Amino acid sequence: MTEYLPKPEHKFTFGLWTVGSTGRDPFGEPTRAKKSPVELVHLLAEVGAYGVNFHDDDLIPINSTPTERATIIKDFKKALSDTGLVVPMATTNLFGDPIFKDGAFTSNDPKVRAYALQKVMVNIDLGVELGAKVYVFWGGREGTETDASKDPVTSTKRMREAINYLCDYVKDQKYDLKFALEAKPNEPRGDMYNATTGHMLGFIATLDHPEMVGVNPEVAHEHMAGLNFAHSVGQALDANKLFHIDLNDQSFGRYDQDFRFGMVNQKAAFFLVKLLEDYKYDGSRHFDAHAYRTEDYEGVKHFARGCMRTYLILKEKAARWNADKEIQGILAEVNADDGSMSKFTGKYSADKANALKQQTFDRPAIASRGLDYERLDQLTVEVLLGVR
Repeated sequence: MTEYLPKPEHKFTFGLWTVGSTGRDPFGEPTRAKKSPVELVHLLAEVGAYGVNFHDDDLIPINSTPTERATIIKDFKKALSDTGLVVPMATTNLFGDPIFKDGAFTSNDPKVRAYALQKVMVNIDLGVELGAKVYVFWGGREGTETDASKDPVTSTKRMREAINYLCDYVKDQKYDLKFALEAKPNEPRGDMYNATTGHMLGFIATLDHPEMVGVNPEVAHEHMAGLNFAHSVGQALDANKLFHIDLNDQSFGRYDQDFRFGMVNQKAAFFLVKLLEDYKYDGSRHFDAHAYRTEDYEGVKHFARGCMRTYLILKEKAARWNADKEIQGILAEVNADDGSMSKFTGKYSADKANALKQQTFDRPAIASRGLDYERLDQLTVEVLLGVR
């Protein structure tokens, strides 16, 4: 039996906030004791993770003194050294403290916007010190409950101003760091700006340094909006903007559940893994998920191992799908090209356009062709069920 054990080359990472979740939710108190960042690094090393990511407040409580901060950083660095874990990504908590109740970069209060920039710059410095190459921005409070409170055009301009400012800061410091923007449609705000990956890709094109900024799409966030996550990731890959990715699972139409990867939608998870592997995505596979509230820390370890194991199982299934002669035969047939249209299509020319306008197509004959997608999908299901 294949063990499906994680290896460093798989680049599996978890955030301190994931395995460090105490099980608290809006209706119930914690069910697990809080662990320190050092303890969580050792837990992740035990289950075979490659790296650990952090919000600033996950690592260093917001009211820490300079002396406390220095001690925490020293202890964290030692834990990384002792375990061999790395820090590929860092991010800033711009949603938890009451100061961010009406947003951070889009707040109507200029003092809040300035404080948010300060908080990010301080943590960018720390993230780079710890080795991070990607910095994620999730605008957890960047939105509204009532559109009477904010003008969306002004809010977009404020967000752009903040990202431009921070790009210039990174360039000025000569840091080797890229930004990844993370979309979410709602929760904790009623409606959030740049609600999907497509929104983010459009926004990035308006920035002063778009080459520095990509996306960090998350399974659950796109599923909350009822979208096909693999399609969003495909668009990001095509644009060379997939700088980071958050893997978890989610029932469509629910609140943000952050389930173990592959728990709910195995077929969707399969096509996502296949996409990442087929296009040789080389960034972190970051699991932004939480163990059930029912679990103790042994259960948290099972959760973390399960995320990685499921990814590796689906990676193997994707390779099997790609090698299946019947599946590939169907794909070859439906994508067959006899070259007869090449004289009309491809790069535009006036001659091609004029010739195409004169071409006659036998619509009934073309439309009568069956595409065999039922059989293709059934074969896919059989690969996933382990009978092929």
